Amino acid sequence: MNYFLQSWSDAAMTSLGFFWMALWAFAFGYFISSLIQVFITHKQMQEKMGKDGFKSVALGTFFGFISSSCSFAALSTTRAIFERGAGFISSIAFLLASTNLVIELGIVIGIFLGWQFIAGEYIGGFLLISFAWLFVKFTNPKKLISNVRKRLSYNQNDDTEETSSWKKKITSIEGWQEIAMKYVMEWQMVWKDVLIGFTIAGIISAFIPNEFFQTLFIGSGAEAVGTLSFFDVLSQTLIGPIAAFLTFIGSMGNIPLAALLFDHGVSFAGVMAFIFSDLVVLPILRINAKYYGWKMALYIMALLLTCLVATSLVLHYSFAAFDLLPNFSGKNSIIKQDMFKLDYGFVLNIIFLFISGILGLLWWKSSSNMQHEHESNDVSITQWLMRIISFLAFFWLIGGVIIKIIGINAS
Repeated sequence: MNYFLQSWSDAAMTSLGFFWMALWAFAFGYFISSLIQVFITHKQMQEKMGKDGFKSVALGTFFGFISSSCSFAALSTTRAIFERGAGFISSIAFLLASTNLVIELGIVIGIFLGWQFIAGEYIGGFLLISFAWLFVKFTNPKKLISNVRKRLSYNQNDDTEETSSWKKKITSIEGWQEIAMKYVMEWQMVWKDVLIGFTIAGIISAFIPNEFFQTLFIGSGAEAVGTLSFFDVLSQTLIGPIAAFLTFIGSMGNIPLAALLFDHGVSFAGVMAFIFSDLVVLPILRINAKYYGWKMALYIMALLLTCLVATSLVLHYSFAAFDLLPNFSGKNSIIKQDMFKLDYGFVLNIIFLFISGILGLLWWKSSSNMQHEHESNDVSITQWLMRIISFLAFFWLIGGVIIKIIGINAS
């Protein structure tokens, strides 16, 4: 088996191994998210977030924490609550919390990167919201916000969300069918990002040499750990969002890529900047432009870039001050782990596959009687591009598995 075929097989098996390691975390997180989305409606959120004071921002953060982790779902929900009267800063707090403070994201980060990155993700989420608040206060975009509200022109008569009690929902088959619908919709929104992100991670691990990372991220590499200058850390923090912009993968799909960056010696700040950059990728920019217009979309982009760079630097040097920076040695590389071993993750995968099967059956039985409201019409070009890349990724993985099987049989 020549080098390319062997690398293809290794890349595919690495991608599948990454997904197997994280499967239970995805399922668990989306199950919890589905429960919360059924019991707490958008209408209930916006009623508590009508201003931009501390209480409203805190509630926006809390509602984001208990919502979906999908970047695209977060954009849709943020627009909905802002359109219904929530304050701009409160809406931004919700957006940042729903993509940085959610439970499932922390679990996946823990699987691939370790506790320092979990702490960085959650502490950083609050820092992002604080910096965003300061950014908005300093730039004072009142006229821009006013124009966007006129553009959205929400009609209260369009709000048809039901507010029946959670006790009634959780004890009825209809309530569980609604939960199943939310659960399946969560997977429908993220499967392309996850498939592409994990496939790219496998390809990078198998085909991209260390020299590439050392060139792109100045100062990266095991030999540079503990000796990075401020310029090195700053440059890596700035390159992180650029790398994320080019990969255009969502918040859950880019975690294995972040793990690969850390495996290649990229600094804590650089990796965190990459993780925080899920909202500054091209598809997100286009969706915001469709929702709010290009002026507001570019303003939000500038806000997010400024805040994530500042947050990543603060996290890096705060952790360094307490000697808590994760120590890269190469020995605990994610690539070197046995991804399919029989452990707690294997057992949890089986359990949540069973739960997913039950929810899938409930969804299938109720889907013919329910109508879905999709936002995909707003981003048809992006959707078509994602579909094409998803199919290519799927066939890449299938081909790699076939090569692996042929290679085993041949030996």
